[in-house]
Amino acid sequence: MAKKKKDSKKPSVNKALEGFDISIDKFGEIKTPFDLDKLNEFLDKNVEDKKLKNRKDNSDAKE
Repeated sequence: MAKKKKDSKKPSVNKALEGFDISIDKFGEIKTPFDLDKLNEFLDKNVEDKKLKNRKDNSDAKE
């Protein structure tokens, strides 16, 4: 089988995450120029947690 070429194009991202780039080094550490607290805040606002979706005690957590 032939090796796949790496796509050098940057993926499109939400405007709130402009400049977001992430990589993992050989030791498994996450390297990014983006503040992880800002990323977590964005994910909390825009992504629904599937594990917490049907919990009764989490009804007002989205507010």
